[in-house]
Amino acid sequence: MKQGIHPQWYPNAQVTCACGNTFTVGSTKPQIRVEICSKCHPFFTGQMKYVDTAGQVDKFQKKQAVGQAKAADLVAKKVKKQQKLQEEKTGPKTLREMLMGQ
Repeated sequence: MKQGIHPQWYPNAQVTCACGNTFTVGSTKPQIRVEICSKCHPFFTGQMKYVDTAGQVDKFQKKQAVGQAKAADLVAKKVKKQQKLQEEKTGPKTLREMLMGQ
């Protein structure tokens, strides 16, 4: 093993959860802060609890709304393009046709 290339190892690193629970683990950082741990996570506690970190649900819903708006715009553009193509087909194609009234 090469010397001097590995990070400092802390065998008694302190992990602190947002719920107040603390425990020790081995890590390359002396202190770690987490938002959820086994004492407060719904899977381990058995309690139904809504866990949304950093508004991820709201962010997803905003993305869905933007996507639906873009899809509606795309449909409107396609309809407008088809109408324009229909008008071009029914209208005169050349100057001669315009002058002759065909």
